[in-house]
Amino acid sequence: MASPKSNTDILSAAIQGFEQQKLLIDGQIAELRAMMSGDVDESPAAPGPITKTRRKMSAAARKRIGDAQRKRWSPSKDQSVAPSPATSEGSKPKRKLSAAGKAAIVAAVKKRWAAKKANREG
Repeated sequence: MASPKSNTDILSAAIQGFEQQKLLIDGQIAELRAMMSGDVDESPAAPGPITKTRRKMSAAARKRIGDAQRKRWSPSKDQSVAPSPATSEGSKPKRKLSAAGKAAIVAAVKKRWAAKKANREG
């Protein structure tokens, strides 16, 4: 059975969630009432959820971070393994289908379709 403390924690979390929903709904109601009365006020009566603003970073700071990142990764890129000759382009000629091979495939397909047609009709 759950302990009383965990029940209290769950209930308090549920209350906080419902209060946030109530604030949002109150704000939306205030906006609708303002539209009905003709007062178009962009700010809702109740404050909405608080959003964090992103910090601005200077171009010099971004450059320093990028340079440090490249410096960290350069040793591992220098040790990278060269592609094996089997997977590199140009190592094997492209395979081509001969006329006899193509004719054999076409004949087999026609035979398969003929058998399938015969099974449907008969």
